[in-house]
Amino acid sequence: MENNTVGYWVWFLFIGGVIGWLAGLITRGRGFGIIGDIIIGIVGAMLGGWMARVLGLYAGSSLGAFLLALVGAVVLVGLTRFVVRHV
Repeated sequence: MENNTVGYWVWFLFIGGVIGWLAGLITRGRGFGIIGDIIIGIVGAMLGGWMARVLGLYAGSSLGAFLLALVGAVVLVGLTRFVVRHV
C-alpha cells in the first residue's frame, strides 16, 4: 500500500489505536479513549522502533513490528506514570 493513500492512513491510525488500547489493558486494565489510544500507539511504536535499533533487534515481519510497537507503548505508559508520580 502506498503511503499517500487514504486507506494507508486509516490503517495506520487503526493499528495505532489497537496498540494503544492493548497497552492500556496491559498496564491499567482499560484503554485511554480513542484519541489517547491512537497517540499512545503511534508514539509507542516510534519508541519501540528506537529501542529495537539501540538493542540491535530487527522486526522481520508484521507481527514482529506489531510486538515492538506494543512493547514501546507499554514502556511509554510506564514512563509516563513514573514521571507523573514523581513530579
